[in-house]
Amino acid sequence: MAITNLDQFLQDYFSFHQCRIEEKQDGLLRIQLTEEMDRSLMNRPFYWHYIKKIGQKGEPMQLTLITSPDKRDEKGEWVHFGSPRLQQILNHLKNNEKFTKLFQQVNPNQNTPLYPWLVINMKISYKGKYKKDEIISIGLQLVNGNMRLEMMEYLNILPLQTSICDYCYTISPIIRLKSGFKRIEAVISNYIENQTHDWAEDSIQTLEEEKETLKHFYNNDKDNEQMEKELEEISERYKPIITFEVINGGIFYLTE
Repeated sequence: MAITNLDQFLQDYFSFHQCRIEEKQDGLLRIQLTEEMDRSLMNRPFYWHYIKKIGQKGEPMQLTLITSPDKRDEKGEWVHFGSPRLQQILNHLKNNEKFTKLFQQVNPNQNTPLYPWLVINMKISYKGKYKKDEIISIGLQLVNGNMRLEMMEYLNILPLQTSICDYCYTISPIIRLKSGFKRIEAVISNYIENQTHDWAEDSIQTLEEEKETLKHFYNNDKDNEQMEKELEEISERYKPIITFEVINGGIFYLTE
């Protein structure tokens, strides 16, 4: 279910934003940013302000991202789930492209129906002794209720556009958006429940050990305010929690 191919995710993200992929290896991507993406990701507001002030054309930076541990010694940024750069990219998607509506590009010679799909990209966050993020993409057909996992990988091979093609028409959804989203949430919840959660058990064990160590240090003084404060901090640090949130989504009208 999870999108584990981080290289493909990054390549799709930058290609969608019209950035040129200069080099592509297993575990390494070198990208020529556009001005828009340079402004969004590289934190150079003073540079772009100066360039515009003198009336010159700026030079967007290149970005080299490394996802393979075997290539960590090469020049570039080490990117993994939970890394600042990936979090920045996810925030960019969340803040700027939360929702979209696209149509499959077809060239029919007769009237052709397009069916609505609700597509949701979800980030699951596991927080405890260690932290981990996981991205899941799910599509739900809003007419017959069929569901597809790894939906973004499927959409990646389809030509999509913002306007509907000639001779095409849309089928009205039978499943409402709110109901469809609840179905997707249920699938995510079921996926989480059916995992093995050794990480959570490890976190709880460490939590109890840290608490006992602290109580021993304070000689089990139950009225000690400082001890209670530190116990709360330990719980906050090690208590296992799983949350999930929508990164982005949309309605995609696709052929049957």
